[in-house]
Order: sequence, then structure tokens, then C-alpha cells
Amino acid sequence: MGPVAALLPGGKRLHLQHGPIDLIIGAHGDRVRAFQAAKARFETVLEEIVAELDVLQMASPSPAVSGQIGQTMQAAAASFNGVFVTPMAAVAGTVADTVLAAMVAAADLDRAYVNNGGDIALHLAPGQRFRMAMAGHDGQTLGQIDIGYDDPVRGIATSGRHGRSLSLGIADSVTVLAQSASAADVAATLIANAVDLPGHNAIRRRRACEIGDSPDLGDQLVVTGCGALSASEAETALNRGLIRARAFQSQGLITSACLFLNGQSRATDTHYTETRKVPEHA
Repeated sequence: MGPVAALLPGGKRLHLQHGPIDLIIGAHGDRVRAFQAAKARFETVLEEIVAELDVLQMASPSPAVSGQIGQTMQAAAASFNGVFVTPMAAVAGTVADTVLAAMVAAADLDRAYVNNGGDIALHLAPGQRFRMAMAGHDGQTLGQIDIGYDDPVRGIATSGRHGRSLSLGIADSVTVLAQSASAADVAATLIANAVDLPGHNAIRRRRACEIGDSPDLGDQLVVTGCGALSASEAETALNRGLIRARAFQSQGLITSACLFLNGQSRATDTHYTETRKVPEHA
């Protein structure tokens, strides 16, 4: 089947779906024109990725591709040199960025977002804010993120071993704020990978190629389960991820990050606020 588009109840949000891509889109301003542009751009997104998939699954640096989406994915992955990563680590964020860019180019918008399974691209006009709650894999509210127009943040992404993709680490979740959703997507993956206790006997791993549809990871050992950890062990694993997050932050690759494991959390700065109260939905 081809792309499917539908307004959600209330008519203020648009749902776009094609294969594994599932977008929820919101817009304040010229919503009709923005949604028309989103639907038009989304028509070919999946086929553009599939056309260059073999190269996009290669570890960075990979041979150059010609498509705009593939080039953005490659550029995002290449920014994080020195660690194993493929352009596929940026795919969800890049799709969100791509559809949002089409909306902003076509319509006068005060605020807009494209949410691709938790990887979010943002547009904010002067004076606008975006607030969202973070929830754990068990549905528990973890905290709140508050982004204003003056913040250098236009992308949010979350990764971890409970997410849609395989992880090399044991983080329950890692949420990253960056200048784009594509950059946040790669960084969240790599920081989540770093939250780990190599060799720990409570952590189960298998080669990615033995599990299923993740050819970009090849023989990499991915986490398939994690048993009980002590508080100090969880702290050690989180601190390893925090070291990587702060390194990315010092290089200007991300704005901030918050990391969660076994009821503990670490954050690089105040964009993240712990709370048990669910904030106003953005």
C-alpha cells in the first residue's frame, strides 16, 4: 500500500503512515496549507530511502548518495566520528526534519511539530514554546521538557533498549535535544549505547545479524535482556552514558540530554525537569 493520510479527531493533527514510518503532525497557523505540504512531501519519502538503503546501512563514512534524505542522514552520522554508527541511526529524525521543512516552506506557521515515533522536529516562531512530557516504557511520567524560541533546539529524539530499534546499551531511555531531529536521533542512539556494563552476567546479548531486520548493525552485540542491577551498578552505567553526552555537548553536537535506568536519571542541564505531574500537552 502507498502512503495513508488522515486527520485525527478534532482536525488539528494529521496522521501520515507508510510502511514503518508513522507521523503525527501538529501546526498552529495556516494549518490547511501546512498539512497539504506535509502530505505532498511524504508521498515519496519511503521510496527515496529504500532506493539508497544498501549504502545507508553501511558504517559511516559510507559512499555518497544522491537523494536529499540520504545525504542528510549521512551528514548527521558523519558528525559523530570516532564511534560506530550508520546513517540509519538518523532515519527517523531526518524524515521528521524533511516533512517539517516542507510545511514551513509552504505555510505561515507560529508553531509546528512532526513526531516520528518519538523523534520530533520543531518549528517555533518568536515568542512560541514547546512543552512535552517524557514517559518511561512502563508509562510512568519521567519529566518535562520546555523549549522556547530562543533555545537552539529544533529536534528531540529518544532511544534505549525498550524502543523500536536494537540497542547496544542497557538504558531504559535517553532523550536528546539538538539543533535538528536528525542530529538528536544519532546522538540518542549513541548515548544509549554507552549506558552499559560490559561483561556483566545479568545482561543478555546476541549478534544483531542473528535477530532480524537490522543489517546495518551486522555482528554488533545488541542487548536482548537485562536482569537485576544494584543501585551502584545502574549509577556506573548511567555515568558512562553521561560522559558521552557531555562530550557531544562540548563539541556542539547536542544541546542537552537526559538518561534513565532502573529508576535513576542523569541530565546535562536544565532543559529537563523531573516531575510527577504531566504538563500541558504540546
